Amino acid sequence: MGVLDDILIRCPPSYGRKKLKRNKQLQTVEIKVKMDCHGCERKVRKSVEGMKGVSQIEVDPKQHKLTVIGYVDPKKVLMRVRHKTGKKAEMWPYVPFDVVDHPYVQGVYDRKAPPGYVRNVELVPDPQITRLARASSTEVKYITAFSDDNPTGCSVM
Repeated sequence: MGVLDDILIRCPPSYGRKKLKRNKQLQTVEIKVKMDCHGCERKVRKSVEGMKGVSQIEVDPKQHKLTVIGYVDPKKVLMRVRHKTGKKAEMWPYVPFDVVDHPYVQGVYDRKAPPGYVRNVELVPDPQITRLARASSTEVKYITAFSDDNPTGCSVM
């Protein structure tokens, strides 16, 4: 061993340089995974349990939904579930129907959605849906004038 080898052993090349790590934020990751039985449910739960940063796991087999809360990356959770279970998994594509302006428009309403949920409109960009969402004030005025909620609005009835 020479003097140069002795210096390299004492002072490795990365000495003095620190890698800056970004702190992950606490997130709630919702994933849609098809689960038919207790075995599937257990397999999905076990696939995420060992991940670093996971603080809480909720599995809802009726809605085919996995909810992971913790300091995790959503893409990594999704890939881990796909890899460990061998099942098709996707991010939760539904939102409560109260949030959407027109929940029964084609492309938003989904028969496969759990009760009280519709497909997320941001995931399905459609020109018809966006046109309906931006109704002008005159259209809104006529629609509300002849609605069933306002019985004195129309004198013809």
